[in-house]
This record gives sequence, C-alpha cells and structure tokens, in this order.
Amino acid sequence: MLNFELYTPTKIVFGKNTELQVGELIKDYNAKKVLVHYGGESAKRSGLLDKIYDSLAASQIEYVTLGGVVPNPRLSKVNEGLELCKQESVDFILAVGGGSVIDSAKSIGYGIACGGDVWDFYSRTREITGCLPIGCVLTIAAAGSEMSNSAVLTNEDGWLKRGALKSDFGRPRFAVLNPELTYSLPQYQTASGCVDILMHTMERYFNNSTMELTDHLSEALMRTVIMNSKILVNQPNNYRARAEIMWAGSLSHNGLLSCGTDGGDWASHQIEHELGGMFDVAHGAGLAAIWGSWARYVYKENIERFAQFAANVFDIPCGSNLEDAALAGIEAVEHFYRLIDMPTTLSELGVHPTDEQIDTLAFNCTFKNTRTVGIIKKLNSDDVANIYTMAK
Repeated sequence: MLNFELYTPTKIVFGKNTELQVGELIKDYNAKKVLVHYGGESAKRSGLLDKIYDSLAASQIEYVTLGGVVPNPRLSKVNEGLELCKQESVDFILAVGGGSVIDSAKSIGYGIACGGDVWDFYSRTREITGCLPIGCVLTIAAAGSEMSNSAVLTNEDGWLKRGALKSDFGRPRFAVLNPELTYSLPQYQTASGCVDILMHTMERYFNNSTMELTDHLSEALMRTVIMNSKILVNQPNNYRARAEIMWAGSLSHNGLLSCGTDGGDWASHQIEHELGGMFDVAHGAGLAAIWGSWARYVYKENIERFAQFAANVFDIPCGSNLEDAALAGIEAVEHFYRLIDMPTTLSELGVHPTDEQIDTLAFNCTFKNTRTVGIIKKLNSDDVANIYTMAK
C-alpha cells in the first residue's frame, strides 16, 4: 500500500429530471454568461437543449452556444470556442454531452484562463495554471470526464491524439447525471461506453502495488458493469441498469480506484489513443480491439495479478496453475466483449493498418521513442508495434 491523496470536488446531482436544475446550479458561481457546449443534433432533437436554455433563462443567466464536438474532440473546435468565449465575455462553460464534449470544454477553459496555444498543455511544454469554471450535463456514460482531472484532445495537424492531461483545475464544479438521457444512444455507442468504463477500472487494477480495499472496490465495479452491460443489450431503456452504468463511469475515473496503488498500467489507453488519432475509431471499441493482445503480451510479468482478476471478476478457479487461470481470464474478457458486439481485433474494428502505419503508430505512442508505456511491462516502440501486429 502506497501513500495517496484523493480529491473529488465535483458535486453530483443524480437522477430523473435533474437537468432542470442547471440554472440554479450555475447561479451558485455568480456566472453572468455561459457557453453551452455540445456535440451533434441529438441534444437538439431530444429537447434537452431547450430544457437547459429554459432553466438558464429562468435563472436570468445569459448564454451563447457552440455545437459540433465530435468523438475524439478536435483542437480546431477548441480554438473556435476560445474565440467565442473571448468575444462574448463568457465566465462559465456548461458541457452537454459525453466525454468528448467535456474534454473540449476543459480545453477551452484552460485556454481562457491561461492564454496561449492550448496544444502546449497536451504536448507537455507548458503547465496549466487555471481553468474557467465548468459544469456538465452527462448524456453518455463512458469517459468519466465528469469527475476526473484528465482530458483528451486530437490535433488535426498530424492527427495526434493526446490524453492523460491531468489538472485539478479542470475538474467540473458539478455534474448532472440523469440515466434517462442515455436511453436514445445506439447500442454500439452504449457498449463502447461500457468498455471504456470497464477499461478505466482495469487499467488501474493491473498494477504492481495493490491495496486490498481498493482491489475489492474495483472488482465490484467491474462485475457491476459486466452484468448491466449485458442487460442493456436487450433492455436499452432499463433505468436501473443505465443508472448502475452511469454511476460506475463516474467512480471509475475520479481517482478512488487508484488509492494506495501505483496508479495502474494505462498502456492499452496509450496504444488506443494512436488508433483514435489515425483512424478516428470509437475509443471504447478501440480499447476492446487492443486489450487482449496487450494482455497476452504482458501477463507473464505478473501472472498472480491476472489470475486474481480471473478469479474475483469472472469466478474462474485459480487452483495451482496460475497461468491457466490468467489466460482464462483474458479469454473471459474477450468473450464478454463479443457478447455486447464489441471487436476483439483490429480487423473486427474495421481497421487494417499497414506495416508502415504500425511503425508510425508505435513511434507516436512512445513520443518518438523517448518514453516507454505501461508498468506491468514497460513497452518500447518495438513492443508496441508487436502488440498492434498481434491485434490485427
């Protein structure tokens, strides 16, 4: 067990019709003008944006809007938001959507508070010193950005996707979580989100410095996500299952499941980020496609951990042969992904990288061969290329 700090300042407002409270929530921060930041047309068609506009008007809060955020959010949209916020003297950002919208809002908030080129933060050439206050209304249970200190952004110049940008300045002041807002999601997007939640927990779980209580919390969350993901395949409007998944998403990425540990491996996320940058794939689906190959490449470095995962998450008996249990656990994860129609290879994901593209992916993942990724096994550029190849 290692020393740790846990900081989770985000106020959670959970349940049915909670989006109607947005105006009152923002009033607590004395905001004069809000940027309502959102993704596509679904927020308009569903009537959600109208409800939010009415709530803001009832609280006598002015607002401007900026839609068009896409999965794997773009630097160009962030720059557009920066200009709008400056022109309109925006002093609060309300993200209405999933992780991509929230991450885009965080990036805009960093740019307003700190000035300069936002990409400096993602390229690690400048430190974040502040952020415009942010709140969010969550419509996709997946990324956990509504309670996390991290953000992901894609730069169209080179299609570089950079994540793990961590700053407590970017933690949302509040997050409105109404599971009913996720009913209309396509099954693929729901399943991809469930994988993202599961992987946020698994990345932390596969570590080299454990804490028993944190392990048990992680194992319970993983079992909960697996069970309720299966329910949602056939019952997309099951409120209880949607609620369990939504709350799991927030808890999976707010720091709780890293307490007392070394923080986890995160190689699968780093490897997938390059896929998202080059091929613009759904993040959760990309993680599902790559994870099994990563696991088979590294499991011998900590067989005990993989065997524990198999036993405590999938009820696979360990016995005396830990390697068999470890491999059975990996297979169980892939079987689950298939049950919810998620890919377990790059070809199933619809991605067919050439050898040259694999070399580029690995080169970028290791920041031009200047770092390794992961902690179960520290992976260099050749290792990462091998995992991409195995995943084909």
